[in-house]
Amino acid sequence: MKGPDKDLKFPIENYDKLCFLKNIIKNPNIIVGDYTYYDDFENVENFEKNVKYHFDFIGDKLIIGKFCMIASDVKFIMNGANHLTNSLTSYPFAIFGNGWENAMDGKSYPTKGDINIGNDVWIGYNATIMGGVNIGDGAIIATNSTVTKDVEPYTIVGGNPAIEIKKRFPEDVITKLLELQWWNWDIEKITKNIQNLTDSNVEKLIG
Repeated sequence: MKGPDKDLKFPIENYDKLCFLKNIIKNPNIIVGDYTYYDDFENVENFEKNVKYHFDFIGDKLIIGKFCMIASDVKFIMNGANHLTNSLTSYPFAIFGNGWENAMDGKSYPTKGDINIGNDVWIGYNATIMGGVNIGDGAIIATNSTVTKDVEPYTIVGGNPAIEIKKRFPEDVITKLLELQWWNWDIEKITKNIQNLTDSNVEKLIG
């Protein structure tokens, strides 16, 4: 057995509320790894609608690794949402023209960069990820969280703004998992190790 076909849109037979996400993405600035899935209560096509303020002329990217789990109504707030914060007003005069079109001459809106989601990351229902955030491998984002800053690997965060709740494993186990990078194994090796991957003993993977 080689596991499910990573190129299937709907990998669960007779169920169209969960998709392998890379197979529905149309925007070239959204990059998704193999086996990452998105589960939506209504329609999986909602995913790109939930990537907010993602304008082509800005060029920022949403990058999601392999084997991630993304729940319904998760939102990503991209850099197109940004306004000036150091000026006397944050009002976007220039977009309205009619004598205001030169308001931003010689100026630029702030940008925080791409959103980078690692591998094996679980993002819970209705979480919000802000622009420029990096989420490490193996992290868990709790339901309804708003993530405004980077999340370390194998860390559980929650709240608004999200703060660390706990590490998933001791530091030595986290180090070993980051060294192993099981998500980059060939699918045959992953399939052989599924019993070990759903266990808590990292030494079984090393063996």
